[in-house]
Amino acid sequence: MSEDQTMSAEAFQNQYFSEDGLQVSEGEMAYDSETGLLGEDEQFADLHAELEEAREQLASIRDFIRFSVTQLRNYDVVVAQGTTDEFAEASAIVLHSLSLDWSANEQILDCRLTTSEKQAVLSLLEERIAERKPLSYLINLSYFCDLPFYVDERVLIPRSPIAELIRQQFHPYFDVNDLAKPLGVNANQPASVFYDHGLGVKQLSQPERILDLCTGSACIAIALATRFVDALVDAVDIDKGALEVAMVNVDHHGLGHQVNVIESDLFAKIPAENQYELIVTNPPYVDAAVMADLPPEFLYEPEHALAAGQDGLDLVHRILLAAPDYLSPEGLLICEVGDSDWALKQAYPDIQFDWLQFAHGGHGVFAITYDELVENRQLFAAYVELLDSIQ
Repeated sequence: MSEDQTMSAEAFQNQYFSEDGLQVSEGEMAYDSETGLLGEDEQFADLHAELEEAREQLASIRDFIRFSVTQLRNYDVVVAQGTTDEFAEASAIVLHSLSLDWSANEQILDCRLTTSEKQAVLSLLEERIAERKPLSYLINLSYFCDLPFYVDERVLIPRSPIAELIRQQFHPYFDVNDLAKPLGVNANQPASVFYDHGLGVKQLSQPERILDLCTGSACIAIALATRFVDALVDAVDIDKGALEVAMVNVDHHGLGHQVNVIESDLFAKIPAENQYELIVTNPPYVDAAVMADLPPEFLYEPEHALAAGQDGLDLVHRILLAAPDYLSPEGLLICEVGDSDWALKQAYPDIQFDWLQFAHGGHGVFAITYDELVENRQLFAAYVELLDSIQ
C-alpha cells in the first residue's frame, strides 16, 4: 500500500482476514508457478535447494515449524519486532500460511500438509529470509494485547511492554474491574492477583480521559479503550500516514465512538481544557549511534518513528515539560524510552524516576505523577531550552 492510499476497516476485514479471523495474504515477489517459491538467486541458491528438499521430504506442521526455525537461524534473520523468539516467528509463518490460529492446539501439529500448503509456507518463509522484511509487514498483521492490528511501513510494528500494564489497568495506581486479567496466572484464580510492576499504590477511580501520545497504528489507544471501556481515548500523532493506519484499526475494532484520532505535533493541537487522568506515550527514542547500526529488518520501519536525536530523548524532554498542562492533579504519565533510559538518568540525575518491571520482558518504561512533573519543571525547561539552542 502506498503512502497516499487509505484502506477502510471493511477492506481490512475482507482482504486481510478469513472467516477464522486470520489474514490471507499474497506476496508481491515473482514466484515459480510450479513450486510456488521465489526465483533462483545466487545469494540464496543454497536456501532455494533447502526449500525444495523440504517441499519433497517434510510432511507435518511440526516439521515445517522446526525447519523454519532452523532456516531463520542459519540465515541470521533478526527476529525482534513483535517477538524475539525464532520459534514464535516460525510458528506464525507456518500457521498463518495455513489460515490457522497462531496459538494452534498441540493436536494439529502432526497433521500433514498438502502440496499447495507446503508451497504457501515455503514461499512466505523464503520471502522473509530473502527480503529481510519483518513478517508483520509481509502479511500486514500484528498482535498487541491479544488484539489484531493492520500494519504497513507507515507505522512501527507493535511491541511495547506497556501491554502488560494495560491488561492490568495499571493496577495498583487505578482501581480495576473484571476486564483486568492477571498475567502469568491461571485464568480461574481471583482477579486480584496481579504482577507487581512497581507502580505506586493509589487505587484512584478509573480514568475518564486517556491520551495516547505518538500513537502510530493506535494499538496502545485501542488496547486502552478495550480495558477502560468507559474512558474517552485521544490517539495523537504528527504523521498523516500513521493516522491513516490508525483509523483503519479504530474502525476495524468498532471504537470510533471512544477513540478520537488527532493530528498534532505532541501537545500542540490538543485543546488546553483537555485534562487526562492517564497519559501513555511510546515516542521515538532511538539514539544516533543505534540508528547508524540498525539491522536490515528495522530499515523497513519509518525512520522518523524511531530516531530521536543524539541521545534518543529529543521528544521525551518536551513531553516531560508540557505534560502537566494536560495531566490532572492525580494523573499519571507512563513513558517508554527503551535503551535510552541510561541517557535519561544522566540528563536528570536528581530525579528518581519510577522504572517499572515486566513479567514478560521489556525495560525502559517509567511512571511519573503530576506532582513530580511540576516539581521538576524547571529542570525540564532548561533541557528543552538547551535543545532549542543547538537545533
